[in-house]
Amino acid sequence: MYDSGSTAFMMVSTMLVLLMTPGLAFFYGGLSRRKNVINTMLMSFAVIGIVGLTWVVAGWSIAYGGDGTDPVIGGFDQFGLSGVVAGMLSESAGDGAVYPSLVDITFQMAFALITCAIVTGSVAGRMRFGAVAAFIAVWSLVVYAPLAHMVWGGEGSLIGGIIGALDFAGGDVVHISSGVTGLVLCLALGARKGFGLKTYRPHNVPFVALGAGLLWFGWFGFNGGSAFAADGVAALAILNTVASSAAGLASWMVVERVATGKPTLVGACTGLVAGLVVVTPAAGFVEPWAAVVMGLIVSPVCYLAIARLKTRFGYDDALDAFGCHGIGGILGGVLTGVFCLPELSWTGHGGLIYTGDATLLASQVLGIAVTLLIVLVLDAVLIAAVRAAFGGRLRVTDAEEALGLDVAMHGESAYPAYTGLDA
Repeated sequence: MYDSGSTAFMMVSTMLVLLMTPGLAFFYGGLSRRKNVINTMLMSFAVIGIVGLTWVVAGWSIAYGGDGTDPVIGGFDQFGLSGVVAGMLSESAGDGAVYPSLVDITFQMAFALITCAIVTGSVAGRMRFGAVAAFIAVWSLVVYAPLAHMVWGGEGSLIGGIIGALDFAGGDVVHISSGVTGLVLCLALGARKGFGLKTYRPHNVPFVALGAGLLWFGWFGFNGGSAFAADGVAALAILNTVASSAAGLASWMVVERVATGKPTLVGACTGLVAGLVVVTPAAGFVEPWAAVVMGLIVSPVCYLAIARLKTRFGYDDALDAFGCHGIGGILGGVLTGVFCLPELSWTGHGGLIYTGDATLLASQVLGIAVTLLIVLVLDAVLIAAVRAAFGGRLRVTDAEEALGLDVAMHGESAYPAYTGLDA
């Protein structure tokens, strides 16, 4: 018999993580320009259709199929989820199955969805919709699924097993991979017209707050569910998620007050998300006070990346996928090596402040470096392939960009002009 409590917990956690992708659509949609909000939100919703299919067809098998001995990919034995129902029917308590394996397939699919949706924020307002769709479809199979295996594929996996890096809920797999991919894509596309000469303001701040709230709510399933049981580690992960996000929000408001003289709602929402990002790799490994410290640290770091780094180097990360997720994920991975409780570590090595031993910290840094190398190389190859497939043009025309992608790409407007005829 399955454990009914853990089964229910994992099913609810799965639904919470599934909620995050529509939540991100609102968050990104509010941050975008008025003429691009449909396009921006549709990119997140399209991910549900695209990656939902790629995960069932091949993503799960590449990430978690096979016998677990390959350090890079799972296997090709479960394409189309062949045999998974029979496998579920043969499971028993003696096999150590706490909940049905089908739940895990959907839970991991939800992670793939939100990761791919994060990528789209960097290219808002200027990338052809078909090119985005094609890139995400291939990226989910060629980059995300193998990386998930390398981190979470067991003792024989490259990053989580051989290198010994810890990633509780997706610092490497979700945030670093999506943030860095967003950066590579925005560099390949070039900046929006007028970037650096005019200010791009969020067109709908209440949308931003709604999206941030949905992300915050969903994140409890994201981090808590990564304990894979309704136990004390799950409770710790949820508490740390609250603690770090609260500290990140408060810290961002202080930074804004010092830097600009006024805290903003958009800033508070961004700090909330940054606090969630930084604690993701550490949620089940650190004490609550450490989660607070991580949240306090991440906001000034991400603020500088968003407010200063973009200007200094001139890259147009439109909705700050790299500035928040990439930078925050890297910082969280490193700090996990500092604050991890030895008793909770999967590898047997504790954080630097507890043991005085830098073994785990070194593994964290090496795991991040390997993640960066893999993502950068594969992204460059995929961008070249998609560019060639679309006749050498990933970007919309100048006329389409000026008109707005809502009308140019989709033939609809989020805010049609009021005529009095449809009252």
